[in-house]
Amino acid sequence: QVQLVESGGGLVQAGGSLRLSCAASGRTVNNYVMGWFRQASGEEREFVAAMRMSGGTTRYVDSVKGRFTISRDNAKNTVYLQMSSLKAEDTAVYYCAAALRPAILLSPANYNYWGQGTQVTVSS
Repeated sequence: QVQLVESGGGLVQAGGSLRLSCAASGRTVNNYVMGWFRQASGEEREFVAAMRMSGGTTRYVDSVKGRFTISRDNAKNTVYLQMSSLKAEDTAVYYCAAALRPAILLSPANYNYWGQGTQVTVSS
């Protein structure tokens, strides 16, 4: 089992920045794909970014490319999401997820473990 705990959410003005953290415990996630998803009120959960913890391959949804950066610290079993130039439409609950997969997949159904989520609110 893998337990995931997100932190770093909050309220920020448009144009501002936040860094989310996702700390994994229970086992090493070095062989996992770690992803960030978000779910706005009344919307479906959507893929934001993901990274293969082994090798560092990344993938982003088009709407965050150039603004968000996913990174990892394998020694800390932690993945981060640096969010810059935030927009009101980035407002959502952000979830960290882990998938024991060889490649990055975009569907939430492919992820085995989930955190509890952290709220990000961007005021315009």
